[in-house]
Amino acid sequence: MRSGPPSEGNLMPTDVEIMQRVQAGETSLFAELVQRHQSKLLRFAESKLANRAEAEDTIQDAFLAAFHARDSYSPEFAFSTWMWTITLNLTRRTVQKRVRDRDRREGYASCRRTDSHGESPLNTLLKAEQSEQLNHWLSLIPEPQGDAIRLKFFGELTYAEIALTMDCSESGAKRRVKNGLIKLADIIANED
Repeated sequence: MRSGPPSEGNLMPTDVEIMQRVQAGETSLFAELVQRHQSKLLRFAESKLANRAEAEDTIQDAFLAAFHARDSYSPEFAFSTWMWTITLNLTRRTVQKRVRDRDRREGYASCRRTDSHGESPLNTLLKAEQSEQLNHWLSLIPEPQGDAIRLKFFGELTYAEIALTMDCSESGAKRRVKNGLIKLADIIANED
């Protein structure tokens, strides 16, 4: 953290100021941005991926991607929006890769095993923990709505930030969250 002149007091530099200094060659300052944003990004990624290790790897990859692309960062946009966009794209790729890998494995062996109650082992595991159940429910609604809910409640983003991250209007972001919550309520109400 840098100190400003006495008239400024000891104000912390903004994310934009830090990124401009990183772009100017003070690359060690990037660690401050990681520290500021890592926990919220990790909560979002863990919610979407339902796997702490994968979430940690994804967030590490997101910060590495941001660092490597630091010269493409534009100070007219919030650093956090840039990071949320990178993280959202990487988590989506991870989910898509999982689906491709699962589909490949299922081509060789059927994964439609059920226990004595007719429930798949995956569903049994998801119900073991409340947070895992929420992840399951979120996977049942359209991805844009699930992602908007995760950004709002796990990432603690405003609707304006969600709109920028998801490349939609602010009213579109609100609509995605609202419609997603309505669908979640219906799913929960209809569970036995």
